Amino acid sequence: MSETSLPNYISVATELQQAGLAVSPAELHGLLVGMLSGGLGLKDNSWQPLLFDYTNDGMGWPQSTLQRAQQLLNKSSEELTDTTGFELSLFIPDEQVDATVFELADGLSEWVNHFISGIGLIGADLKKASVDSKEALQDLEEIARLGIDEDDDLEEQAQLLEQVIDHVKVCVLTLHAEFGAKPSDKQEKPVIH
Repeated sequence: MSETSLPNYISVATELQQAGLAVSPAELHGLLVGMLSGGLGLKDNSWQPLLFDYTNDGMGWPQSTLQRAQQLLNKSSEELTDTTGFELSLFIPDEQVDATVFELADGLSEWVNHFISGIGLIGADLKKASVDSKEALQDLEEIARLGIDEDDDLEEQAQLLEQVIDHVKVCVLTLHAEFGAKPSDKQEKPVIH
């Protein structure tokens, strides 16, 4: 897997805002990962019109912002198809941007909601899903509705939220394993005569 990492959250938020797009970085990333997990082809640009329809009333995006979305898509595709490690990055506000536990929880909720939308947009046949995938999707739907209560112990809530984030990653990997496109092995295997 390459060593590319996700860009700075605040920079992407600023880019999206300056482009007049009413979508947060968490929502954008969740949508893209949802499309990948639902079966978007690895070399398929059909995600762009879906993205335009879903986020901008069908209008195209500025080229620089679209390239940023492509960068996020590529990074996520690498992570989801890497068979040596099962690591998935969620592009949500975190300690790197001094996010509060409330901002982190809101970002996670946005990410999960848009992930579910991405699976739907790409047309994954969830009616034929395995029991594990159906359970993962149910868990994600419940997680999307979670919130943090101001009166609760915020340190304890932050620790619980980290566990929820880890569970979201497992759910995403479960869904991608069933519905997501896999890289072709044909070019990697030598032909023996």
